[in-house]
Amino acid sequence: MKLSGRFEGYNAGYFRRDLVSGLIVGIIAIPLGMAFAIAAGVNPQYGIYTTIVAGFLASLFGGSKFQITGPTGAFIPILFAIVMQYGYENLLIAGLMAGVLLVLMGALRLGKLIQFIPRPVTTGFTAGIAVIIFTGQIANFLGLEGIQKHEDFLANMKEIALHLSTINLYSVMTAMICLLFILLTPRFFPKVPGSLIGLVVSSLIAAWFFDGKVDTIGTTYGAIPSTPPSFHLPEFSLEQMERLIAPAFVIAMLGGIESLLSAVVADGMTGSRHNSNRELIGQGIANIITPLFGGIPATGAIARTATNIKNGAASPVSGMIHSIVVFIVLMLFAPLASDIPLASMAPVLMVVAWNMSERKEFAHILRTKTSDAIVLFTTFLLTVLTDLTTAVGVGLILAVLLFVKRMSEVLFVAKVLPDPSVKHEKMGPHMVQEGHDCPQTAIFTVEGALFFGAATIFETSVMNTIHRRPKILLLKMSRVPLMDTTGASNLAKVVKDVKSYGGTVLVSGIQPQPREVLQRTGLEDVIGKEHFFHHTGEAIDFALSQLDRQKCLGCRHFVFRECAALSGIDTRKETYPLPLEQGMVQ
Repeated sequence: MKLSGRFEGYNAGYFRRDLVSGLIVGIIAIPLGMAFAIAAGVNPQYGIYTTIVAGFLASLFGGSKFQITGPTGAFIPILFAIVMQYGYENLLIAGLMAGVLLVLMGALRLGKLIQFIPRPVTTGFTAGIAVIIFTGQIANFLGLEGIQKHEDFLANMKEIALHLSTINLYSVMTAMICLLFILLTPRFFPKVPGSLIGLVVSSLIAAWFFDGKVDTIGTTYGAIPSTPPSFHLPEFSLEQMERLIAPAFVIAMLGGIESLLSAVVADGMTGSRHNSNRELIGQGIANIITPLFGGIPATGAIARTATNIKNGAASPVSGMIHSIVVFIVLMLFAPLASDIPLASMAPVLMVVAWNMSERKEFAHILRTKTSDAIVLFTTFLLTVLTDLTTAVGVGLILAVLLFVKRMSEVLFVAKVLPDPSVKHEKMGPHMVQEGHDCPQTAIFTVEGALFFGAATIFETSVMNTIHRRPKILLLKMSRVPLMDTTGASNLAKVVKDVKSYGGTVLVSGIQPQPREVLQRTGLEDVIGKEHFFHHTGEAIDFALSQLDRQKCLGCRHFVFRECAALSGIDTRKETYPLPLEQGMVQ
């Protein structure tokens, strides 16, 4: 993997910019790393280990110049469920397996496929995750006692309601102080991380005035060791891997989606372009190595990436520096972090949940009252009430079904004839009327994708209209951008029916993709290559040359300019039927 391209022309000026941004983001990442780990049901130091190892490796090997990788809120419900069901050791194995899957996805160049996940699905599950994170911190915010954690959202809400009588006012005051500083610091000191100031100030006040009255990281999880993460190879078997393949796949998919969404945000802020496949490989490498040092799964963090850019980051070196800063702080100040109250951590995560909820986008999609709103709300509810795997799966299936329905509705199939009153005698369905229709030629315009969701509509529309068995069936297909094998199969039925009574099928203006499908299915040869025309006019000229002249004699429909001569009727003496809207009498 070439790394030189992202560091080309690197100089001392760039390093100074990376040093400043890396230092700031590193300080911000420390409380977030601990908070996300606690919310995921593991010890806080594992969040710090993740920030150090995954943050460094993803910046070194990834495909975005500005991406900051670490524990994120999006992973919390998934990781918590895995810890509850399988335990911490199995979480490490699932994370490692997810890393392998991410590397494979990048190697197979699947990075671009992530962009096809509908926006309502990503917005729905992101908002659902935000609700889970926010409500998951209510107990710590209020200092409730005797709370048992459950995987189920409703069970957790019931648990909180049952223990509201155990509210700890000291915890509430500590949490409110932290929240106040988180909200006010950006307004008065925009360059200073509000979460860090909130944690420090509320922790000091709790230590001085509420000593022993609020739960801390140390009293709940034990002291955070001031030692570097040590290498540890989890014990695993083939049976374990089979059990964990589903959680690993969910981690890999969400990690890939979040990382590439974050990289896209970074591109929009800087005008750069990330390499999606290399980013997946970089994230994969980070998630393979991180569990070996006790870290939890990581992905690109949008808020920290944006902060990195706003503070002048010039290259991936800023991401590596941010990891080094976290490592130094761990070695020097870990014992102090043990005294942070859990009530101080709660507002940090609540603000993260509020910021990631995409509430404006959520409300905007709901206001459209379209099928997208249905997909969004369904995904959101299932994320909150069931699990992310079910939510995304159902959301994607629902989105596909509704998309197919919309596409089938936009397919337009109509019998048409030339309109002599407009330029170039443009074809129109309004010209086809009783007394004004060619008995020997049927011309149909087809507009829209001819695929499995709409192919039957095409076949039915044509077959129901050609009951007179015209000698020539002309299909105008210049506005058919796509055809699949189902569409080709239904077209083949129409062709077979026309040929069964000796008719001929002509095709005009067909685009390359549908033509290629007809070639591969052999339908082009059945129709006859000589019956394909670039322009409808050429096809009509050919059709007129194939008409039964005896049947044209005496015909009074006059749908083509040539009809007067073919019918043998002296139009100077005869009146002949035309559509009423043309201003003629019948």
